[in-house]
Amino acid sequence: MDSASLGHFSWTNYDAALFDLDGVLTPTAEVHMRAWEKMFNDYLGELEGQTPYTEQDYFDYVDGKPRYEGVQSFLDSRSIDLPFGEPEDESEAVTVCGLGNRKNELFTQVLRDGGIEAYPGSLQLLDHLKSIGVQMAVVSSSKNAPDVLAVAGIADRFPIVVHGGVAAEKNIPGKPRPDTYTFAAQELGLDSRRCVVFEDAISGVQAGAAGDFGLVVGVDRGAGVESLTTNGAGIVVADLNELI
Repeated sequence: MDSASLGHFSWTNYDAALFDLDGVLTPTAEVHMRAWEKMFNDYLGELEGQTPYTEQDYFDYVDGKPRYEGVQSFLDSRSIDLPFGEPEDESEAVTVCGLGNRKNELFTQVLRDGGIEAYPGSLQLLDHLKSIGVQMAVVSSSKNAPDVLAVAGIADRFPIVVHGGVAAEKNIPGKPRPDTYTFAAQELGLDSRRCVVFEDAISGVQAGAAGDFGLVVGVDRGAGVESLTTNGAGIVVADLNELI
């Protein structure tokens, strides 16, 4: 949004910031995008009559969702029917879980080979929030979130990390449901209405809008200001340091 809208924002109205990870704190969304693209296009190349997976497919069907839900959503968009399988499926298995696990192997390899650093503007906001006593948590659909935080060197900043593994273990519905964000607020011991949700994905801002949170901040890393606003963002920024 414009600077006039940002001008009404004040951290004195909030007690915590609940951050999505990929695309908000770290540019791992790009790593995820490359891994999804290779996995899906390798699979689609084995089928007849299928056009290649695109970046728009990522934003429309995959971005921000738990891994297997992202696979299922994309397959549904192409009317491809596969058995769901089991989370323990080998990556070679032609199941929803197998494809998801194949993507995860690709992501892990890229992360290990290339590393990751937090966005400079995100680090600036994290430093600011620490200085003014605003609590912080990470809420990510990815089971890889602890590894990403560790590689980026920011794991010690977040006492609460609600990632895909936590959600699966505790049977918490994922985004676009608000439950993982609500759980993070509860773990911090705070009223969700005093918490700000930060999201770059459409499913993420939908999750924030569906819950009883003080504000949903959309971070435009490619989804678009209009899409983020339409789906529930109260403020849209290009970089987190705009809210210092």
